[in-house]
Amino acid sequence: MKKNITLGLCLAAMLASGSLNAQNRYSGYYKDIFMDSGIELNTYSSIPAVDFLGLTMERFTSLDKKTYDDVDNPYSWTSGGSAYDKQLQHDTFVGSAIDENGVLLYPDGAPRFRLVYLNGGQSTNHGRSLGPDGVANYKKFYDAGGSFVGTCAGSIMPSKGRWFKTGPKDYPEYFGAWPGYITGTGLNVSATGLYVEDNCPLLKYYDFGGDMYIDSVRHNGGCYMHEEEYPEGTEILLRYDGYKQYETKYPVKPNIDKKVNAWAYKASGNTGRLVVTGSHPERMMSGERLQMFAAMMRYALDGNGDPVLKGELVNGKARQMTKGTKDNDPAFTKIGDKQYHHFVVNVPEGVKSLRIDLKSVKGNKDYDMFLFAADGKFAFNDVAEYGNMSHGFDKYLVIDNPKAGQLYISVYCNTTVTALENERGQQYIGRTDVLNGVPYSIAVTF
Repeated sequence: MKKNITLGLCLAAMLASGSLNAQNRYSGYYKDIFMDSGIELNTYSSIPAVDFLGLTMERFTSLDKKTYDDVDNPYSWTSGGSAYDKQLQHDTFVGSAIDENGVLLYPDGAPRFRLVYLNGGQSTNHGRSLGPDGVANYKKFYDAGGSFVGTCAGSIMPSKGRWFKTGPKDYPEYFGAWPGYITGTGLNVSATGLYVEDNCPLLKYYDFGGDMYIDSVRHNGGCYMHEEEYPEGTEILLRYDGYKQYETKYPVKPNIDKKVNAWAYKASGNTGRLVVTGSHPERMMSGERLQMFAAMMRYALDGNGDPVLKGELVNGKARQMTKGTKDNDPAFTKIGDKQYHHFVVNVPEGVKSLRIDLKSVKGNKDYDMFLFAADGKFAFNDVAEYGNMSHGFDKYLVIDNPKAGQLYISVYCNTTVTALENERGQQYIGRTDVLNGVPYSIAVTF
């Protein structure tokens, strides 16, 4: 295949057909957002900021409880969820026969969505309902590069635990992506003002009226960050105004004044970014409160983990990518839907011709797989200098007189599931076989 010409024609055809979303094409995620409205969390089918930002979203929604909008009974959840919701939540976050790794993760443990949003509600009870494996998958998602946004209970679950007057207490129901502690505000069915911290990174997206203050942000039983002892790398975003509250039957709370309401944390270049608030801006449809939540999402999405190499390809030796989730060997694990696998090969001086071969494994040929290559950079298809996006599985690239140095190669799985919307979220039909991964081999010869 010729450099640039074939790639340009294939790319134009794919964009014209609408079969490859631009954002997913670059980042290699199935979709942008997954919303957890699970057992003992608030129940919503949509988030205004997601539509405002033009993002894609799927969700899991448990139906056996009321939301915090029931102001007369703000904690009126049923206990523990129905048997059906428990099983469905387990299948979603832990895994099932058709999706051994759960909805958040690809077969190799990489994040399948760019970001998880966790609603308000009962953090400890929700973590308990997820069980140790579900909590562990949340941590795996973050550690592998997936970002996280949480409000109220969603700001508590990613912590290590709570700080009481007697000191800290770790909670096994929390997943500890942010290894700090929170304290409850004791403020219910209310709203507070929030001060925007100097040099707050959310100001990169909106100026919030230019007064460094956000009015009337709903609050119901949330928390603040324990500021006296917190992890290095934590960014303080917003602080409570404890003297001015809105639409409340409760008195003001001077004890929370200037306490940290919102913060961000990114442990390393490989992890995602966590952005959380103890309040509830997520239902706002306009104004500074909508902008607040949209900015939180944007900052989290901008903090997705760096791409990861599967390994170095050796001249003349095919690499078999055939292992499954339970093998726990991500460097040789099958590829998931809308996912990239990245490799590199060191090209010596004087090579006249180089060939890359992508081949199916017996009995697993009915997939659309793409192949890309780029000099000195990860070979996402909108920056790759060479590509083959023809339909079908087996394909190759020939590069005449390749540059000496590192040639990056990527494999992309374009086959995916069909998602049908229902009251509890999405049901996958069609090519559900892709959820447990597609095996293949990749080889370079020169």
